[in-house]
Amino acid sequence: MESLMTIDQNALKREVARAALAYVEDGRILGVGTGSTVDCFIDLLPEIREKIPACVSSSERSTKRLEALGFKVLDMNEVDEIGVYVDGADEIDPSFAMVKGGGGALTREKIVASISHRFVCIADQSKKVEVLGKFPLPVEVIPMAARAVKAKLETLGATVKLRDFVTDNGCSILDASGLSIKDARALEDEINAWPGVVTVGLFANRGADVLLLGTAEGVKTFER
Repeated sequence: MESLMTIDQNALKREVARAALAYVEDGRILGVGTGSTVDCFIDLLPEIREKIPACVSSSERSTKRLEALGFKVLDMNEVDEIGVYVDGADEIDPSFAMVKGGGGALTREKIVASISHRFVCIADQSKKVEVLGKFPLPVEVIPMAARAVKAKLETLGATVKLRDFVTDNGCSILDASGLSIKDARALEDEINAWPGVVTVGLFANRGADVLLLGTAEGVKTFER
């Protein structure tokens, strides 16, 4: 039974990844995120290779995957804007605010999203929630600030663990569980203002524009 469920989940990821190909803009730089659903998207990109002059990636993992398929990957400092950014989410709410960072690439994902004209989120139906917070909220921090930021997160009612992980930026991640995030923008602004925080994995000020949701009935499209 578990094996069958895994196959079904992977099939949903492939279907939603294929649906995202239609959003790639001909001749414009493509932003590519990180994660297992995005891996499916990257693997399909050779089908529309002629439309993509270059990519910008949110992680070393995705960069390696893109380059292995022959795509040119630009440094962010070479780019002023991106047409479409395709990435996944750990959770997404009805306002299209998201929790991201389960794979540890939240800061680079947020940077790429910030210069993208359109953000297309690809996810399976389990990621669509009414209230954010069931998935632990990642917070990337400068290592020396981990204890101080952990204490601040605990004052919000969170249970906090230091992830055994080093980000592509050489930083640490705190995972805050047990939150019920009703005002994602306000909490994003608050946590980002704490000394030592690189960024919090709330994408509310720059949420998704389009959600492609993989369901048992097929891919459903939602627009903000």
